[in-house]
Amino acid sequence: MEAKRFKEAQELRGRSFKGNLETYIRLSKLRPKLFSNKQQSFNLAVLNIGAPACGVNAAVRSIIRYGLCEGHKMYAIFDGFEGLINNQVKSLDWMAVNGWSSVGGSLLGCQKTSAAKIGLGKIAAKIREHNFHALLIIGGYEAYTSVIQMYEARNKHPELQIPLICIPATISNNVPGTEFSIGADTALNEIVRICDKIKQSAQGSKRRIFVIETMGGYCGYLATLAALASGADQAYIYEEPFTIKDLIDDVDHLRKKMEGHLKRGLLLRNEMANEHYSTDFITKLLQEEGKGVFSARSNVLGHMQQGGLPTPFDRAFATKLGCKAVTYAVSLIEKVATPDGKVVCNTPESAVVLGLLKRQSEFTPVEILKPKTDLEHRMPLEQWWLKLRPLLRILAKHESVYIGDFVESGVDEVDE
Repeated sequence: MEAKRFKEAQELRGRSFKGNLETYIRLSKLRPKLFSNKQQSFNLAVLNIGAPACGVNAAVRSIIRYGLCEGHKMYAIFDGFEGLINNQVKSLDWMAVNGWSSVGGSLLGCQKTSAAKIGLGKIAAKIREHNFHALLIIGGYEAYTSVIQMYEARNKHPELQIPLICIPATISNNVPGTEFSIGADTALNEIVRICDKIKQSAQGSKRRIFVIETMGGYCGYLATLAALASGADQAYIYEEPFTIKDLIDDVDHLRKKMEGHLKRGLLLRNEMANEHYSTDFITKLLQEEGKGVFSARSNVLGHMQQGGLPTPFDRAFATKLGCKAVTYAVSLIEKVATPDGKVVCNTPESAVVLGLLKRQSEFTPVEILKPKTDLEHRMPLEQWWLKLRPLLRILAKHESVYIGDFVESGVDEVDE
């Protein structure tokens, strides 16, 4: 640094630091600066599909600004595919997305309606009308299935033969092709913050158990990770079936705990963990079986899990994914674009999910991901965080601990 060899200093900090710095320099200007000398300009469109998730606006901001830096025309589609059909399409300039990175929710508006429900023919007609060269879809499981639907309809609708990129953004973290989704970190922080407050209430109330219901659909990511972070006694999820005997065992564990020096308990339940063993059922079971020892109350967190301001992780993660999506889309278009501006991109690599896999940003074709998806329950067939489940029992000092499973999964990870 003293010798003013700044480029060398950047190299020494690592590739990630250098990339983050370059992205910051590009996106933080008051007006766009062209970083590309390419003559051809393309029309890139961004839209949100699914439920709101914190960090979505940061992704939109980075897509719009990065595209403008590269000399392309950037379009925003409001209210998902419904907005596209209703011509809610607007060309955005540099300052239109100013300050978006710190705003929660979805400023573009989002709908859960998939491409097939709206009508693939209608969508193809609108793509042709607006002459879009790529669609960047930010959203949850509906965004993922929409890309699959459009990819499979390419032969019938040639207008869909353009780069289709899904950027996973959902608090449920249930999109195949990524280990983390935009918004999941913020939701997790919100849940843990609420759990801490509820634990404080339980501490003040003598010998009380709280049963907390989290969102996530069939995916138990939020319940499991929130339970680990908040020091809960158990997390009930769909991926790990449980019976009435398991519930009784947990009641016995809590009774022993309450008879000791600890005076509060915390149980988390994913909203779709079991059709019959609902949050209300578990709470009433605890109330009945714990008579004279402890009391029980339930709390359904609901949509407050989607709220709040995005965490630094979600803001930075969304910004990086947005920039990478634009770079990838443009690289595909340039390979096939004709001088008159026509784009025909019909390879599996042009319909992808951009996600984080083993600390690397990866573009995975939906053709590969579809067989690895539980389509009925809307989640991947394999989920990395399930290996953390035994830790819950260990940290809660539960008598039934899956030590064998825990050791086995640890060995597998070392071998990899």
